[in-house]
Amino acid sequence: MAKMSFDPLRIIGQLQQQVAAAQEAIARSRVEGSAGGGAVRVVMTGDQKVLEVHIDPAVLAEGDVELLQDMLVSAFNQAADAARRLAEAKMGHLNDLLGQLGISL
Repeated sequence: MAKMSFDPLRIIGQLQQQVAAAQEAIARSRVEGSAGGGAVRVVMTGDQKVLEVHIDPAVLAEGDVELLQDMLVSAFNQAADAARRLAEAKMGHLNDLLGQLGISL
């Protein structure tokens, strides 16, 4: 009968690889937030780097700067919330596992 050995360093190394892979997947992912029925859209990566900001020219033609500012804030916040949800979904099980080992990210 083969003897099973518990190798904590090997387990930690595997967890590190899984964390790195999840972080790379998050960074490659794109999320979006929008406001004003899509008049303002923000696209960012899962690690919250802004890639694109789209503003419908009609919004600019209206000349309401405060409205545009509010829509930008809302679209950025929606995109950031989506990025956080994505990270939680991809990292949640790893965080739970690491937490059981007394390790936090």
